[in-house]
Amino acid sequence: MNCPREYGSDQQRRTYINSHMSELHPVMKKLRQLMETHPRGFIMSDPNPIMVLSNMLKLAAVKKCIEVGVFTGYSSLAWALSIPEDGKVVACDISTEFTDIGKPFWKEAGVDHKIDLRIAPAVDTLQSLIDAGESGTFDFIYVDGDKLNADVIYELSLKLLRTNGIIAFDNSFMHGHLLKPEEKDERQDVSVIRKLNVKIQQDSRVTAVMLDVADGVYVCGKN
Repeated sequence: MNCPREYGSDQQRRTYINSHMSELHPVMKKLRQLMETHPRGFIMSDPNPIMVLSNMLKLAAVKKCIEVGVFTGYSSLAWALSIPEDGKVVACDISTEFTDIGKPFWKEAGVDHKIDLRIAPAVDTLQSLIDAGESGTFDFIYVDGDKLNADVIYELSLKLLRTNGIIAFDNSFMHGHLLKPEEKDERQDVSVIRKLNVKIQQDSRVTAVMLDVADGVYVCGKN
């Protein structure tokens, strides 16, 4: 007997999925509540993919992480909570304007000692880690910022990741723009991610799958 493939509307699925997710860590919940009234609060990562990736970190016994694009540190907090006491998150951002909001929450959760905040262009920070001899030593890299340099960040990340390490790109749908045909006057950041998505799919150096959660997350395991 053939079963009909009817999965409900996108909104129905997302509502159902979010209503069946485990409770957030209390400090993560407090940070989300604070940002609900912030003018830029909509930038904060969706809790669903962050929980999916947090589970991956625990299952893979991840210890060394990099995050590109910290904002108020919600996802940095999630990674720090998911790794051992001697783990490290190198958190890359270009300004302390928003990271200063999140730092007290890192401390409240007791994980501030695990987060190494680097205020500099991400490309420079990643290259400095390579220059310091840390190639092939990181387990997980999360990219949620600096879209215009995404291809360079991808290449540097592959150098820094160990074999079977994971790099995850948030916004792989680019707010739905990449679900449509390319436009003549397409925004530069959209065009960069469109090309990177194609590159990743064809790249024999990784095994990649795009997750249909929030704005899309492209998860790549280094071969």
